[in-house]
Formats: sequence, structure tokens, C-alpha cells
Amino acid sequence: MANNVDSNPTESALTDEDPTANIGNIDLLKQRRELSKKRKLCLVQTLGIQSVEKLKEALGSGVENLKSDSRYELLRPLDKFAKNSQADGNQESEKLVYTDSSTFLKGTQSSNPHNDYCQHFVDTGQRPQNFIRDVGLADRFEEYPKLKELIRLKDEIISQTASPPMYLKCDLNTFNIKDLGCKFDVILIEPPLEEYQRSLGVTNVDFWSWDQIMEIDIGEIAAPRSFIFLWCGSSDGLDLGRICLRRWGFRRCEDICWIKTNADAPGHSKNLEPKAVFQRTKEHCLMGIKGTVRRSTDGDFIHANVDIDLIITEEPEYASLEKPLEIFNIIEHFCLGKRRLHLFGRDSTIRPGWLTVGPMLTNSNFNADAYCGYFANGNVTGCTERIEALRPKSPPPKGNKGSSGGANRGRGGFSRGASRGRGR
Repeated sequence: MANNVDSNPTESALTDEDPTANIGNIDLLKQRRELSKKRKLCLVQTLGIQSVEKLKEALGSGVENLKSDSRYELLRPLDKFAKNSQADGNQESEKLVYTDSSTFLKGTQSSNPHNDYCQHFVDTGQRPQNFIRDVGLADRFEEYPKLKELIRLKDEIISQTASPPMYLKCDLNTFNIKDLGCKFDVILIEPPLEEYQRSLGVTNVDFWSWDQIMEIDIGEIAAPRSFIFLWCGSSDGLDLGRICLRRWGFRRCEDICWIKTNADAPGHSKNLEPKAVFQRTKEHCLMGIKGTVRRSTDGDFIHANVDIDLIITEEPEYASLEKPLEIFNIIEHFCLGKRRLHLFGRDSTIRPGWLTVGPMLTNSNFNADAYCGYFANGNVTGCTERIEALRPKSPPPKGNKGSSGGANRGRGGFSRGASRGRGR
């Protein structure tokens, strides 16, 4: 009988003659049974089992052997609670502090929280796009030597043929844009939208409404075949920007998306759009085309499919209007026209081969006659045989199964582009 009492202290306590001790031990036994039920129900819920009775079969062992199973980690918070319940009633129970969601994800389909980037954003403020690799221009083409060589060769010829940078400080509300005295092959517009005051906290500039932007007479300074790139924010600008393009005589052909990372300064956005459903971490740049320009026949003026329509860079500092410089690379790689205009530019965007115009500039050096003189011998950068061999091309038209030389000429190759002289 003594052996039985020693092996089962709970029964010994229950047979004690002290009634007060019996009541206390009965309450403790009930607490332990309740904790056991909670453990089982937690496992049933986590593992997706129909009932507690099938728990043993699902685990392949008794519940009492759970400590040998890795899934027992899920129950550690309950174990802490059980230990606290046995402590002195005057001592406060230990509070559980959860720093991330890993405790709740074990045993689920998202058992690896490192791959759950949406949940990681909730926990840490690190945006999912922070973990996309090789987004920079320097390392993007490391595994593609031919594309890397193509980009290098195009950058070299662009640098060699670029006109000296010119810039003009003026108020675009009152300035007659026809006074620039030139037709442009590429026009980049970066308006200070009212949206930026709400989303970026910008307060030191005069903001423009879309009605004001539409009043700029872009159609008068665009060449017969030309392209426009219009930054339009992330909300209403996608629709209103299209209206602007149609009004200026362009048709939309692409939408370049800028995805903003926050790896250097993780956190959740403090400035939220009042009508937004999600936190906005991107902006759009609409691209429009004027005239008849075909990638299969106009190889002297455009090189299509050299870059992608996605820019992934770190979000600029709060209250900054800076846009990624990669947009200039995309434009220069695509369009071989040298007459490039940037409206609403700043000192930080002055660039060789571009005329920068805007009210936020601090100085001017623009001379209309000198600027037009840069293009007296032609307005395209030209091409080389090596670039022509490396650049992506459109397939030949169906039914045109002639010689390879004929197919290349049909794709707007180097020899055809050199002889066209179109748009000069």
C-alpha cells in the first residue's frame, strides 16, 4: 500500500485527512485536466484533425509522448501557463510576449515564416519587394553576358552622341512652350501632383492639378514620330494620364511601374491615401507614342525589348519628389532620337543629352539656336553592327521565308536604318 501511495502522490493527497488540502488538490487536478484538454484541442485545430479521439492516430504516438515530437514546440506557451498556475497565488503569472508569428505558424502550410513575405511585412514592416534579388543595373545581367554587352555598347554610343546638358528655369504656368524652338523625339513629364502632398508629405512646391497639366501644349513640341513618358502617381493618375495623352495626340502603349522598397528604413506607411484599400508602394509612368513607329521596320529610331517595364529601387526620403534615374536609361536605350526634353526637372536631374525645363531649377543656360544646332547632322544616335547583332528583334512577317539577309532587312536592321534617314 505504501508503494502505491509513493507512486501516485495525487491519490495520496486525495486520501489525506485534512479536508482543506483535499479541496486545494482537487482544484489543481481540475486545472491540469483543463490544460490537457486545451492542449489536445490546440493540436486538433492546428493539424486539421476531425476529433480529439483521432489525435493519437494522427501523431503516431500517445499524447504523453508529444515532447519527443517537434510539434510540441507549439505547446510551450501552454506549458508556461501550467507552471504559473502551480506557483504561489500571490505571484503574478508570466506574460507571454510574441515578437513575430512563428509560434502560430508551426504545423501549418506557412510553417516557414521566412517565405511568408506578407506576414513578414506585418511583423517587421519589411516590404515583400525588399527580397527580390538582382534588381540593380550593375548586377542584373551578370548571368546574361550578351545582354550585358549590349547594354554596355548602347551606353557608350549614347554617351558619345549626347549633346551638352541644357536647362531652363521658368514657370510652366505662364511660359510659352513653343519658344523652345524645337520638336522633340522624347518628352519626359514629371509633374508635382497634388497626390504627393498627401502620400509623401511634400509641402515646398506649387502642386499642379490634372486640369493644369492638360493645358500644357505638348502636341506643339512633339515630333511627327515621338514618345512621351508621363509620371502619374498611383491613384487617379492612371485614368487622367490617359486623357492627357489623347489630348496631346499620343496613344498609350506601355505602363512602366516603379516598385518602392524600404530595406534601409523598414516600417509601415504613415501617410495613407484616404480612399486607398492597401498601402501604396508603387508609382506608374505612362508611355505614349505619336505617329507610325513599328518595331519591325523602324530599327533606326527604336530598339524594343532592351529593358523591362519594371523599376525596383529604394523609396526616396520622406517629402522627396525624386524619381529613379533608371527611367532615363530605359528611355535612352529604347529611343535613338537625341532630342530629349524633361519637364518639371530639378538640378539633380540635369543630364547630358537632355534639355531640362522647370520652376525648381536654380539657373539657366538654354539657348534655342545653339540647342537646335546640335542636331544639324541628324537627330538619332545611330547604331553599330555589334549592337544590331545583339539587340532583341521582332520575328520576320509570316510568309516572308526568303534569305536570312532579306529577313534581317525586314526587321529594320542596321543597314536599313542607316539608309532611311527618316525623322532627321
